[in-house]
Amino acid sequence: MNPLDGLELTESFLVVAEELNFRRSAERLNVDQSALTRRIQKLEAILGFALFERTTREVSLTPAGRTFYQENTTLLHTFLRSVSAARLVAEGKTGSLRVAYMTFAAPDLMPRAVAQYRARYPHIDVGLSYIRTQGQKLALARDEIDVGYMIGPFEHSEYHSVVLRSDPLFVVTPRDHRLAHAEAIAPSELDGEEMILGDLNEWEAYRWQVDRLLAGEGVNLRIGLEASNTLALAGLVGAGLGITICPQSLVGYLGPNVAVRPIDNAEFRIETILVWKRTNRTKAVGHFVEIAKRSGLQRN
Repeated sequence: MNPLDGLELTESFLVVAEELNFRRSAERLNVDQSALTRRIQKLEAILGFALFERTTREVSLTPAGRTFYQENTTLLHTFLRSVSAARLVAEGKTGSLRVAYMTFAAPDLMPRAVAQYRARYPHIDVGLSYIRTQGQKLALARDEIDVGYMIGPFEHSEYHSVVLRSDPLFVVTPRDHRLAHAEAIAPSELDGEEMILGDLNEWEAYRWQVDRLLAGEGVNLRIGLEASNTLALAGLVGAGLGITICPQSLVGYLGPNVAVRPIDNAEFRIETILVWKRTNRTKAVGHFVEIAKRSGLQRN
């Protein structure tokens, strides 16, 4: 028997069991009374036992019919709840969303998008994970996250990506450093300077971009120290141990002991992108992507 046929027969039975009247039941179901009678007869034939006792004056449930009614009422309510829950997931109104982010998205892009998303879809459980760019690519491939804020560019046939921000890069120096007195700093002025950069474990993608940009200008990096986070980098620079390069999105978090100057070269920028699998077409991901794109435009 087709499951949908079985559902129709069972629904018809439940209505008749509640009304104990075939005419009223047929009106509720919007079918002919004769068609409803055939449905009940078909269901009884499939089950192999009578569900109703019929006389010319009344309809009543058999003992087996009462048990069948009680059990199916519970099953139908469970079924309807499961359909409703599944529909909400399909429509992106409930469920879960796993978002990964790296340092440059943490101050504003990610929090602003998450805040707007949760306000609009409060029943979606949003999980956040701090993961560096390379780690996010692996996590996406393993379906451990749904979307990731990472350093671009990233072009791959299995993934969508969208640029949310192209951040200009700044030179960060001690307040008494010679470069702190310039309005803007040419890349060539960084040649020979003692550099403090993020370590490769955490800053691999960013380091690769900085290396590429400086090499294109003929600047050789002279790395004196490495640190794993922005606060440590700012602290080491403020202590006079060298200079560093950071994107505009982090400038406001460097503290008062450093000087920040723009790099006089429009090519010195870093992209923050949002990436998700092409095969992930869930409404929850689609809704988040649209909100993330709009919130990125608000900043730019």
